[in-house]
Amino acid sequence: MGINHWPASERPRERLLAQGPAALSDAELLAIFLRTGISGCSAVELARRLLQQFGGLRPLLEADRATFCASPGLGDAKFSQLQAVLEIARRHLHGELQRGESLTSPRQSATFLKARLRHYPHEVFAALFLDNRHRVLRFEEMFRGTIDAASVHPREVVKRALALNAAAVIVAHNHPSGVAEPSGADQRITERLRDALGLVDIRLLDHFVIGDGEPVSLAERGMF
Repeated sequence: MGINHWPASERPRERLLAQGPAALSDAELLAIFLRTGISGCSAVELARRLLQQFGGLRPLLEADRATFCASPGLGDAKFSQLQAVLEIARRHLHGELQRGESLTSPRQSATFLKARLRHYPHEVFAALFLDNRHRVLRFEEMFRGTIDAASVHPREVVKRALALNAAAVIVAHNHPSGVAEPSGADQRITERLRDALGLVDIRLLDHFVIGDGEPVSLAERGMF
């Protein structure tokens, strides 16, 4: 039986409108995105199958085009729609940080940085440049590849900070493995950045490591 024959209180779209998106399961949210199922399978059942096949919502959202489109009920149109939705969400978060309000907590920064960096299959090192009231001046991805002491160049971060007239910087990088535990190399990079920025009176406020769970703050760990 199709979803349109279900009681209104059980239909994902009606439940979202009545109770808000947080009340829905991953499968229900995905079913709204899919809109329709396939022969003999409702959108909700198809969503459940896809989540089981991919191993959860995040692997599905981060699947490459070929893997995504090979699954029944998906294809280039759905892949394009999904990429657009994800980019809209990232730009929304970016816009929230660019409205001229000061960052009020490490969690606010961490949420934004996770949305920007977690989906990459390779390591990316990025920086948030802030003014003296901790308002965001610019977010920039600085380096890609294996993030170690040889690949992160403090002089480049200092150069951009000076060009933007930044008073403070928050840096972050992702661990594609999903494990956000900081390494000894992460601590050494942070100390080098702190010292280089300090020479020109710019504060390094934090370094976040982004994984599957909550981002890890090296400042909260007392690692620099």
